[in-house]
Amino acid sequence: VQLQASGGGLVQAGGYLRLSCAASGSISGISSMGWYRQAPGAQRELVARINFDGSTNYADSVKGRFTISRDNAKNTVYLQMNSLKSEDTAVYYCRMTRGYFYWGQGTQVTVSS
Repeated sequence: VQLQASGGGLVQAGGYLRLSCAASGSISGISSMGWYRQAPGAQRELVARINFDGSTNYADSVKGRFTISRDNAKNTVYLQMNSLKSEDTAVYYCRMTRGYFYWGQGTQVTVSS
């Protein structure tokens, strides 16, 4: 299983970005895919998760601003991030849960105030 994350960058506060995470390899039996982030000096935290049944979970800090979605045909999960704030600055990682946890490489999101 390989996860390829992309879409990070530098944006001004109030702006938007869309992250993508493309999965390849043996991807049957996925129970969920999610986005996590880790700011300097902080622990990695859940941002959003989409479960196999399509239900979603969000961190309180991003509710109403971020949306997670998936394209099953492309084996890709997206994170649409709107109204970005400086506190959203972090390295964002995608994670697949399929018995075990599989992590993609991080993508840096920097929000300037």
